[in-house]
Amino acid sequence: MRADVSTGRLHPGQIETGRFPVVGERHPSPEALDLDAWRLEVGGLVECPLSLGYDELIARAGHELVADIHCVTSWSRLGMTFTGLPLGGLLAEAGVADGAAFLRFEAYSPRLHDTSVPIELLDEIWLVHGADGQPLSIEHGWPLRTLLPSRYFYKSLKWVHRIELVAEDRLGHWERESAYHNVGDPTTGRQRFTTGSLDPRQKERFLTADDYAKYRRRPLIGLDLRAWRPATKVLCELALKDCDLRGVDLSGTDLRRANLSLSNLSGADLSGADLSGADVEGADFSGADLTDANLSHSYLTAARFEGAATEGVLLEGAMGVLESQRSHFPG
Repeated sequence: MRADVSTGRLHPGQIETGRFPVVGERHPSPEALDLDAWRLEVGGLVECPLSLGYDELIARAGHELVADIHCVTSWSRLGMTFTGLPLGGLLAEAGVADGAAFLRFEAYSPRLHDTSVPIELLDEIWLVHGADGQPLSIEHGWPLRTLLPSRYFYKSLKWVHRIELVAEDRLGHWERESAYHNVGDPTTGRQRFTTGSLDPRQKERFLTADDYAKYRRRPLIGLDLRAWRPATKVLCELALKDCDLRGVDLSGTDLRRANLSLSNLSGADLSGADLSGADVEGADFSGADLTDANLSHSYLTAARFEGAATEGVLLEGAMGVLESQRSHFPG
């Protein structure tokens, strides 16, 4: 069986790449890689729960799916070929019981990553173990991951080991911890995050704070911060996702391990800023001043640098610069 659901179309805000970038968690729990003990459990609201070993699963998995992948961090890979099996066939074996309204997936991962989708999407979901004729890498979810091409890629779970049919929805890991949108439909570009994390009074307190320790690692989503004039240079570990930071003066600031993913920093002054270890995937640095900024060991997948001043930028160990953006850096 070979299915082709690729449209070859980029959705709003996406950048096409010929690569398969690694995003999210990179290492499963050890149980994922012990194929002798590995199990895929199918339970919850089913008529006949399943527990399959890896060889049993792979014996069903000789099918191909051609699909487009759209990551919430703004990269898209079009027309990838995956090897696996449609989930619908497996659930036909288990039998969907009355009352099942959502599919919940749980991973072999240290933090028990999970996600859920409405059962109406069942026919679109695949279980895959290979891509473009090769086994998936461990970082991409080998030995088995889910694939749901019609949603942003965080709805496709690496290292899946349990599928549960439930009556009520439960927010997944990225939806709980990073305020990712619970639907995640990429066609409009407006379902990346759930916004509104601060009311106006809280936002004003943030803008005028003289210390940001209490905001560290607390995701602030979709805020207009163009009026921000930080009273301190110590901004490490802030999580300002999908925020409007156009033209803000962040020169010389300590933004180590900050998360500025999908934020708009066009025209911002980041000269001499320390962004080492920061997550700036999908961020827009167009026209920004990055002179002598430290981006070492940062995550740069789908970040945009058109027109940015990049003289003296440190990129040692930085990961994910897409091929279309490499020309914006000296050397």
